[in-house]
Amino acid sequence: MSIGGTGHAEADRGEQGGMRTALSGLTTRGRSFLAAGVAAAICAYVLGQSDLLRVGLLLAVLPLVCASVLYRTRYRVAGSRRLSPARVPAGSEARVHLRMDNVSRLPTGLLMLQDRVPYVLGPRPRFVLDRVEAGGRREVSYRVRSDLRGRYPLGPLQLRLSDPFGMCELTRSFSTYDTLTVIPRVEPLPPVRLSGEATGYGDGRQRSLALAGEDDVIPRGYRYGDDLRRVHWRSTARYGELMVRREEQPQRARCTVLLDTRDPAFQGAGPDSAFEWAVSGAASVLVHMLERGFSVRLLTDTGSSVPGEGADGFAGASQETADSAGLMMDTLALIDHSDGTGLSRAYDVLRGGNEGLLVAFFGDLDEEQAAVAARMRRRSGGAVAFLLDSDTWVREPTDVAGPSDRSEERLRMLREAGWTALSVPRGASLEELWRQADRERTGFVAASGEGPA
Repeated sequence: MSIGGTGHAEADRGEQGGMRTALSGLTTRGRSFLAAGVAAAICAYVLGQSDLLRVGLLLAVLPLVCASVLYRTRYRVAGSRRLSPARVPAGSEARVHLRMDNVSRLPTGLLMLQDRVPYVLGPRPRFVLDRVEAGGRREVSYRVRSDLRGRYPLGPLQLRLSDPFGMCELTRSFSTYDTLTVIPRVEPLPPVRLSGEATGYGDGRQRSLALAGEDDVIPRGYRYGDDLRRVHWRSTARYGELMVRREEQPQRARCTVLLDTRDPAFQGAGPDSAFEWAVSGAASVLVHMLERGFSVRLLTDTGSSVPGEGADGFAGASQETADSAGLMMDTLALIDHSDGTGLSRAYDVLRGGNEGLLVAFFGDLDEEQAAVAARMRRRSGGAVAFLLDSDTWVREPTDVAGPSDRSEERLRMLREAGWTALSVPRGASLEELWRQADRERTGFVAASGEGPA
């Protein structure tokens, strides 16, 4: 007996073991009847009452007959499960649709359907299905919800069969299961212009590249249908055959989202912890920048990047936006604290070239790690840092004190290095901080005379 979303596998309920298997499925009622029948038969033998012996035999034989008939009854059923949707943000509900098909020529008896789900998704769903006619089907559904991100298995599905008298119940399990992915909450962000350096090197240049692209100067051989206006005459004379310039290779503005996952950098746990806010913030920025047409990658303090394919690990133009977002959301659904204590690995990745816009979510930074983070700014067209001070997040909600002196010192170091650095208070809205970062960046550009961002 199996279950899956692709095709239906049939299940044969017969020949699953010996009579011992059938007797192990006796219910409390069946065992009571069997015990009463044996007791009545013993009393009838001692007292010499033949009528009592008939009653005892009837009571004892009835559960045995029910178990035997139920065991030998062949039910061929097929099951399928469908998740809607299969990837859901934390705190949102998903619906699971179950479908049972009777593919045999005989009707079934009373069926009880039960699906296994982790306790964090809610109670285990149970359904009672009435008699299913030959070739018929039944469809049921239930809802699951989790405030904790992660990947949760659903299944295997269990089918419990019982006889009309309730004397015996046998349970059979389907063989496969599905997986529900709970991704971090994604907060919609307003379109702002956070990137940009001096005129000609910032967002304006990246935007023009994203729209126009740059020609690849390496020519290729002429193919039938090529536009003759793209013939590269110098290469044609050199190679002795007709050569044309390659098609325009579109360039996309880049954005790297850096997520600090160091265990010492965060305190507390649960949906309202600082680490979960950082993960949700990284997910929100990733989705927002992908929707704006940026080439985006997710980078952690360990130096690993997602998607990690293509040039420099960015989601290139060959990848669909939905696929790139799904890959990174799946990674964030499972991401956890790392064992590292520094940001040097992430810095080694970032110093390889111009990374475009850099958006970082930092936990607690000591003086050494703050210096490493400050150096990351040199390789980016714009840099925005959200600093989560653990001292602020572990305070009671009624305490409205501002960032600690240590946090203020780290913010000053980042700002002096060119970061647009913001402190994240407990329960802050990323949308408001995003707007604030835009205002501070605009003010910095105006004060420094860099030109429009």
